[in-house]
Amino acid sequence: MTVKKIDHIGIVVRDIESALKVYRDALGLELVKTEFVPEQGVKIAFLPAGESEIELVQPTADDSGVARYLDRRGEGIHHLCLEVDDIEAALAQAADQGMALIDETPRIGSDGQKLAFVHPKSAHGVLIEFYEKPAGSNH
Repeated sequence: MTVKKIDHIGIVVRDIESALKVYRDALGLELVKTEFVPEQGVKIAFLPAGESEIELVQPTADDSGVARYLDRRGEGIHHLCLEVDDIEAALAQAADQGMALIDETPRIGSDGQKLAFVHPKSAHGVLIEFYEKPAGSNH
């Protein structure tokens, strides 16, 4: 498994429109798209920053994991996403090293990417997302 880059940093916010006043308006990052992810109960705004992205994540359901996170910890960095060349190998390596996996097998994201999470208790309080882009993808 090779970590290719930091793909994105997820930031939990109460209100994306309010957060865009900072990330888009004050910092000059371009909002390229927003999407709803009903199965996770979130709305996400995507703002590229060089070869990485900032994802603003707003809960849309009070019972979602992101809503519970926001209630406990408030707004701020939620997760660090690492793009890997082989997500199954990344998960196997993490498990072999004793890390607690939230996802033992990858999920398929909205753009066909594979993704999986490592529990923050295994990474000094940081929720880590592994991300493998589909072959030929530029996103």
